Amino acid sequence: MNWQPDAEQRLKEVPFFVRPMVRKRIESLANEASITTIDTAFYEQAKAKFGEK
Repeated sequence: MNWQPDAEQRLKEVPFFVRPMVRKRIESLANEASITTIDTAFYEQAKAKFGEK
């Protein structure tokens, strides 16, 4: 999975102990949406979905 630098930087703002889980979940959502590159917009959409559950 490709991450744009700005999205990668946003991911680094997540606490280190949950970061791997967040990365995996966002990449899973990207796969479901047939997205190969994660940008800031998709990152924000994915994070918003976390709050819905």
